[in-house]
Amino acid sequence: MTIPPQPPTPRYQRIVLKLSGEALAGPEGFGIDPDQATVIAHKIKAVTDLGVQVALVIGAGNLWRGSRGVQRGMAQSTADHMGMIATVMNGLALQDALEQIGVPTRVQTAVMMNQVAEPYIRLRAIRHMEKGRVVIITGGTGNPYFTTDTAAALRGMEVNADVIIKGTQVDGVYTEDPKKNPDARRFDRLTYSQAIEYRVRVMDLTAITLCMDHKLPLIVLNIWDDHSLQDAVLGKKVGTLIDGE
Repeated sequence: MTIPPQPPTPRYQRIVLKLSGEALAGPEGFGIDPDQATVIAHKIKAVTDLGVQVALVIGAGNLWRGSRGVQRGMAQSTADHMGMIATVMNGLALQDALEQIGVPTRVQTAVMMNQVAEPYIRLRAIRHMEKGRVVIITGGTGNPYFTTDTAAALRGMEVNADVIIKGTQVDGVYTEDPKKNPDARRFDRLTYSQAIEYRVRVMDLTAITLCMDHKLPLIVLNIWDDHSLQDAVLGKKVGTLIDGE
């Protein structure tokens, strides 16, 4: 009798995945492309199939960038609240894509919208993940002046995540922008202090500082690489790990 191979054991049991809104944009670079949402959904499913608990924090850059409004005289608070609302739209798109492939989800928001999403409640989010549901956390922190990167760090600490994974379009942190300088060197690992010193552009410095204070590791990777997310949760070397003193 042939014994079926056992699935690999993940290094991280509970993760917060941070994605920018641009991950959902189509070829035009803005809006919500259902095909992109489906690709992301399958990557998340591959991780949940390993038994990993997932909370997802999504940005809104594909729908609204508050900095443009501010440059034209809009109040920062108004611009930021518009961005928070836009993250809910992205969250609903991802929920639909995940549910279509059989992944149970809940959308929670720090901005109250009871008809479309649950309010963000820490213990409820944890219970959902314990039951195998992906929790899509939207609305940022619920406060202006804070990025969704910072929201990911905050929620990661609140739900006792083992790691925050920042999914980007580049395969880690570089000395320079690799799209502008092909000779830029990629870091396999950085300490929190080094990441702050180098002012890495792929993650908000406030978020990195929060993670440093609470010893929550960060992994920056290219979400579009075929197996990068799955490899990361299995503990394989992928992207750039930010941890340590």
